Amino acid sequence: MAENAHEAKMAHPRMAAGALFFDAAGRILMVEPTYKDYWDIPGGYVETGESPLHAAVREVREELGITPPIGRLLAVDWAPNEAEGDKVLYLFDGGQLSQDQLASIELQQDELKSFAFVAADQLPERTIPRLARRIGAAVSSRTDTAPAYLEHGEEPKNRAA
Repeated sequence: MAENAHEAKMAHPRMAAGALFFDAAGRILMVEPTYKDYWDIPGGYVETGESPLHAAVREVREELGITPPIGRLLAVDWAPNEAEGDKVLYLFDGGQLSQDQLASIELQQDELKSFAFVAADQLPERTIPRLARRIGAAVSSRTDTAPAYLEHGEEPKNRAA
């Protein structure tokens, strides 16, 4: 009985993973989904038995038709959502795309309308605030030794225990 009560209190967030890709000017690759009213990054939900890294690789292949190497973890964001349930979002470094990789992009037509490279200071105009904050923190962590830990797209305030 105690085990079931304990399990009822355990979090069961959905997980999603994406990759940040850059051009030579340091702008971020954003995609325009057919089913959202804001721009997003390549990525999607982690499937049962799949790691966040493998989900990012799979989603990039499905959405963009390319398989560039995906680098290290840049950010983890806990995103509670009363309507959809809590999520944990992983952002990986896809690095700078080559001209050949860019020329090979084939968008998943039923999900994506277009893609564009966006300067970091233009992110708030293209996407929702939490995603803009998450991308900004991930870009900053490219020069750090550890990934950014975020809550609602922001670094949490340290609280005494």
